[in-house]
Amino acid sequence: MLIIKDNFKTKLEYSTYIALGSFDGLHLGHMHLINRTVELAKKNNVKSMICTFENHPLSVINKEICPKIIMDNKTKISLLENTGIDIVNLAKFDKKFMNITPENFIKNMVKCYNAKGIVVGFNYRFGYKNLGDVEMLQKYSSILGYKLYVCEAISTNEEVVSSSKIRHLIAEGNIIKANELLGRPHTIIGKVIKGKQLGRTIGFPTVNLNYNKEYILPKGGVYYTVVEYNNYLYKAITNIGYNPTVEGGKLSVETHILNFDKQIYSELVKINFINRIRDEVKFNTIGELKQQLEKDNDYANMQEI
Repeated sequence: MLIIKDNFKTKLEYSTYIALGSFDGLHLGHMHLINRTVELAKKNNVKSMICTFENHPLSVINKEICPKIIMDNKTKISLLENTGIDIVNLAKFDKKFMNITPENFIKNMVKCYNAKGIVVGFNYRFGYKNLGDVEMLQKYSSILGYKLYVCEAISTNEEVVSSSKIRHLIAEGNIIKANELLGRPHTIIGKVIKGKQLGRTIGFPTVNLNYNKEYILPKGGVYYTVVEYNNYLYKAITNIGYNPTVEGGKLSVETHILNFDKQIYSELVKINFINRIRDEVKFNTIGELKQQLEKDNDYANMQEI
């Protein structure tokens, strides 16, 4: 899979079928669209391509209303490698790109990337002030000589799959439902940093995650998670919150990894959120906290990876 970062500066020598979208989260709807693109490209003996952005457009247009991101680009690229896509373009959305007219956006797809087919979702919009839509893409398909394929919304259990819906579910702590729409566990990645090591004193050492604040965190509480470290999977309990019993004040992501005693400061770990166990609680004593942590630990031990 070829990864490029191009803002209509490169001219590809081969023909392509291109999937267009933001693809934040790579949820079930996105994967349907991407798989359709790969299928059509193979059928027509051309390269399959995804055109998306390395940054959210609203981070440039209006930072105040820019949503939290579901998935980082590293994870996105890793997942796309298993789809059969030939080329992924992570364009940089900047003020110059923001001012491209919808007409020129379409023309550039054909001129620079030799698009013979374009695949989009039913509500796809593009170009300056989002003035471009599916109807415009259809109009230009006959003018510029490409085929347009429009994918309808994907639903699961009568629930329409969308990035905004998934963000809402994660923020509400409904991880099971969010994972259902994603088609995989919600994940955050970060480096392990040194904490106050208070958990170690009561037999529950934790790793503290230095996470990217641009990405969405599940609602505060205690979760059953699966930690990926050094290509191994470990059952774990993750607390998102302020540790009101022992310190409080600063939001943290702390994970107690079962049957794990390595020091992994400054190393990367991936935390997969599987289920929300309970709210974060302020206990009257450290002893009460320890008793609850033992119950959480027993719960995690009974789960499957």
